[in-house]
Parts: sequence; C-alpha cells; structure tokens
Amino acid sequence: MFSRLFGRHEPAALADALPTIRNVTLGRTVVLDPFAWRRFGDEARFKLDNDTLVITAQGLIALNEGGFVHRFYTDDHVMFQAVSNDRAGADVTDVTVFTPWASDYPGGALDRELWRKRMTAQTWSGDGLPTYRRLWFGDGAPEQDPVTFWEDLHDDRDGVPDRRIFQTCMLFARDLPGEGRELLLAIEMEPEQEAVSHELMIGIPLELGEFRA
Repeated sequence: MFSRLFGRHEPAALADALPTIRNVTLGRTVVLDPFAWRRFGDEARFKLDNDTLVITAQGLIALNEGGFVHRFYTDDHVMFQAVSNDRAGADVTDVTVFTPWASDYPGGALDRELWRKRMTAQTWSGDGLPTYRRLWFGDGAPEQDPVTFWEDLHDDRDGVPDRRIFQTCMLFARDLPGEGRELLLAIEMEPEQEAVSHELMIGIPLELGEFRA
C-alpha cells in the first residue's frame, strides 16, 4: 500500500524548499510516545510496533477552503500528518498518525461507485472493523459528499513534486475509553498515469507532546 509514493532520487541543494513542521520533514526521524495508543489496549484497532518513524517521502495538500495538510511517509506506509493554517506549518491545528488497514484495486466503474457511496454514508463498518461514524461535516445528514484534493509527493527536498495524486476521501471516528478517539480514513487514490486504488487507514490523534523529531 502506498508503494507507488516512494521513489529514490539524489537529494537536491535547496534544503529549505519543503516545509518543516515541528521539526518534522523529509529525511528526519520522528519518535512517538507509544502510550498515545497502548493505553487503549485491545479496544483499539490502531497498532504500531515501532514508535520511531523514518520519513522517506513528504506530501503537501493545499485545501480549497484554506489551510494545508502536511504528510510524512515511512517505507512501512505509516503516515504522520499535520494540519496547519499556513504552508510553513507555524500554526498547526491537528496532528495524527495513520497506519494502513486495507488496500485494493477496484474492478471497474461499479466498484468505484460502491466505494464512493460508502464514503457518503453516516457510518463505516465491515472490513473486519467496528462501526465508525462520519467525523467530517458531522453525521446528521444521511449522505455527505466526500472531500477531494491533489497531493504533491516529494522524494527529495528540492520542492519540485515527484508525483501528484488526486484523492477522494472521508474521515470517520469512534470513541475509545478514557476520552480517546480512533480514526478511519477512507480514500480513493488516482495517481497520475497509474491505476486507481482504494485505501483504508486507521489512526489516532496526537498531542504536541506525544512526538519529537
């Protein structure tokens, strides 16, 4: 999953062309506090055996409504994500970490239509998972259009995207004991000139004190 994101290129000279978010950027190591998820025990589907993330690719998303999403990937397909009000990442509003749960290639137009229908629903269940409720836009409406955006992916720090991926996605969540929350991100990925895929990722929110780089 996400293997198409990771290539290898010689590093470029412009070391500051990509944002650095709370000291996190391509080529650095992020250390997580494992208590952030281990405190939930078997109640959580989120599992991560290694609390040290080596960042080998970086993504940047400019949201239509304003704001930016900064994504940092490992070779094990873990995604560390920060949302900020500015491209430089000085005003971070949300930090999460996601691990892959399932990945599939749709068989055709019908499979894609069914996947998108699931993304519009109030809840997500199945795939060996409990029920998650739609988090984006709330779950009051029976259906809600998913979010779409382009992500620019970088293998080096020259600031020039190595790939672009159009994504259609929706975020769901469920409560965990002790005021915890677990996230489910459903994505349809459309890389330029590559096959469409359907991805499920399980995540948890992080406090700023629960990671360092």
